[in-house]
Amino acid sequence: MRVHSGERPYNCKVCAKSFNQSSNLKTHMVIHNGERPYKCTNCGKSFNHSSTLKSHMIIHNAERPYKCTQCGKSFNRSSCLKTHMIIHNGEQPYMCTKCGKSFNRSSRLKTHMMIHNGEQPYICTNCGKSFKRSDNLKIHMRVHNNERPYKCIDCGKYFNQSSRLKIHMLIHSGERPYKCTICGKSFSRSSILKSHMTIHNGERQYKCTICGKSFNQSSNLKTHVTIHNGERPFTCTICGKSFIRSSHLKRHTIIHNGECPYECTSCGKSIKQSSSLKTHMLIHNGERPFTCTICGKSFVRSSHLKRHMIIHNGECPYDCTVCGKTFTQSSNLKTHMRIHNGERPYNCKVCGKSFNQSSNLKSHMVIHNDERPYKCTICEKSFNRSSTLKLHMTIHNGEQPHKCTICGKSFKWSDSLKIHMIVHNSELSN
Repeated sequence: MRVHSGERPYNCKVCAKSFNQSSNLKTHMVIHNGERPYKCTNCGKSFNHSSTLKSHMIIHNAERPYKCTQCGKSFNRSSCLKTHMIIHNGEQPYMCTKCGKSFNRSSRLKTHMMIHNGEQPYICTNCGKSFKRSDNLKIHMRVHNNERPYKCIDCGKYFNQSSRLKIHMLIHSGERPYKCTICGKSFSRSSILKSHMTIHNGERQYKCTICGKSFNQSSNLKTHVTIHNGERPFTCTICGKSFIRSSHLKRHTIIHNGECPYECTSCGKSIKQSSSLKTHMLIHNGERPFTCTICGKSFVRSSHLKRHMIIHNGECPYDCTVCGKTFTQSSNLKTHMRIHNGERPYNCKVCGKSFNQSSNLKSHMVIHNDERPYKCTICEKSFNRSSTLKLHMTIHNGEQPHKCTICGKSFKWSDSLKIHMIVHNSELSN
């Protein structure tokens, strides 16, 4: 009769909660005293209710007696099946009274309400970070204790969250279930598809409060802000150079270890970066997707087209603060500055000689390995540099590209022209 009358004569002395049965009060008291009398014989985990232990045991015996009649998915609890059915009927009975958003679970509404009230009741005792949910705190604690309970059966890699393992498994299966309805491109994560869609709709909801520049991803805005504050948190332990992104540091370390993990399947060339390999493949298939609207010239990279456009507008925006020389590219200015500061970051591992450009080091290495990859098609003479082969070809074709501006005489070599100019200079001095 207490069910109908609403009578609850059994009161908890700790929190004052009332119950209609003494057994329910007894079960409730376990929450306050921390008692967990029901222990799993398989894994040793303890529970405060026998019903909770019973539900837990289903994990070990893999029993899933509750099956969805629509999609065939099975569950270990009737409550889980009931919650799952909401997906099929689209029901969202739990509505937020503040913003009107609806949810299919009361627990999700409860979690959502913390957005409005800013409550984060679960605090990490190690670092003080707060969380809205106890399960988020539990996952966070794995960062401190280095716990990674989820193992990939294909490669043996461990993860601290089952969701991350699930995403990782897509690498092995090659599955990309999230497809863009506009361009057809597929993705392994819904979040990546969401970010991709901003390309089509032009949405840039993340705005820099300093310069007003907008971005389609919060991570891009976060990286951008480091330009203003000068922060470079990722430092190379070998040379001390710092970077804005961890990916930039990772790419930089390849310079020190000489690693080239990406190999071209067409020519066997080894590349340091996957993006560089992708660009390199355009050489083999002849694709040049970036075209100049002025002269029609095509390029394999957008950066090459951007650099090319400077030819048409004559812009040289990068000035040397030492000698005033201007450059069309920031990279050319950076290389030029090494003349003034004497920096030579590229070292030969054989003889220790240093160079200010990686291309000079590459050319130098030919001396040590005696490699002569550039061969004359007429006399079959080989050279260690393409520039040397080009000069050699003038012997066969009779070309004399170096012309004296005073008398018009032509020469095959630039140094021959230089010697010739001495004749004119001596005439002028006399």
